[in-house]
Amino acid sequence: MTKLLPFEEAQRQLIALAQPLEADTRSPVHAVGRYLAEPMVAQRTQPAADLSAMDGYAISGEGPWRLTGESRAGNPFEGALADGDAVRISTGALMPSGSDRVLIQENAEIDGDVLTATGGIPTAGRHVRRKGFDFNRADKLLDAGVYFGPAQLALALAANTASLKAHRKPRIAIIDSGDELSAAPDMSSPHQIPASNGSMIAAMVRDLTSDIMHIGPIPDRLDALEQAFNEAGKADVIVTSGGASVGDHDLIRPALEAWGANIAFWRIAIRPGKPLLVAQRGEQIILGLPGNPVSSFVTAQFFLLPLLRALAGASRPFAQAVGAALSGSLMSGGPRLHFVRAVYDQGRVTPIDEQDSSALGALSLANALIERPVDCPTSASGDEVQVYLLENGRIA
Repeated sequence: MTKLLPFEEAQRQLIALAQPLEADTRSPVHAVGRYLAEPMVAQRTQPAADLSAMDGYAISGEGPWRLTGESRAGNPFEGALADGDAVRISTGALMPSGSDRVLIQENAEIDGDVLTATGGIPTAGRHVRRKGFDFNRADKLLDAGVYFGPAQLALALAANTASLKAHRKPRIAIIDSGDELSAAPDMSSPHQIPASNGSMIAAMVRDLTSDIMHIGPIPDRLDALEQAFNEAGKADVIVTSGGASVGDHDLIRPALEAWGANIAFWRIAIRPGKPLLVAQRGEQIILGLPGNPVSSFVTAQFFLLPLLRALAGASRPFAQAVGAALSGSLMSGGPRLHFVRAVYDQGRVTPIDEQDSSALGALSLANALIERPVDCPTSASGDEVQVYLLENGRIA
């Protein structure tokens, strides 16, 4: 029997196949959702001058002070403060020359044009955002391989970034296969199963891809599968669901070989998801996911999503586990890495009773996957376990 490939080695071999896709130059607004192909460098200093961090009074000297004007955000005080002077100042307003601190309004008392402090006098620099405290011109703000999202967009605009280079998103084709699958859920016969894996996978990868082609269900015939591969066209990644195991009607592997693909590896030491297959034809990468929906879901989390991120230029394509306290108990680990569907809540995680790889009801309740290492000891309630958290049905 073929030895099962260890989980981490399978991930390593898969990502080794994934060369980042080409990049283009675009405005920051149109780069959102992509990964940077080169570092982003600041084109200005932020803030460009000392600003007030609070509403109150910019002061000079030890007080009491004489009010001489106001500095508002976007409308600075034009003069300079002499010892004993103060101006009213709002958050974000330019600090006037001659002042290096702000007396917040909660600690101030006004009598006519005379200002006094009701608490201690603030120390130098208190409540002031110093010039360049966020970043300076020519600072490297983001590394290549970083995801460019809403916060990064705000940073780019604040840094006067007119354009940046980002990788394109991969194109994906998803093929459902199996004689038992019905394309119309409301018209399935008792011997059929509504096709759901392809739609589930498409929902998981929608924001990581530029185009999703959904093909099938395809019957268990070599010619039909080869035709489906041809229909995938120029997809960067082809994903199949079902037919990757060792049964007489599991034809994904022979169909791929007949189509001209090279099998990179097949069958890995995880549960659920052992029949995972990875192949390559030219620059296209093919993932053969198991047909059982939970197995398909789990292998997509740990293989398909990292693959898409790596192709899109991510420097860190893999999700990270976090520690959580176990509620309940778990048996010792077996010869395969096991991902247990579970419910996470406020630092504690509870395994779901039903762990069958076809159980969609249980899967829909899960918001976490507990990682059970090979041959690990029994875990009791309160023990720390490693958990992958699911956000909107995907590992965050």
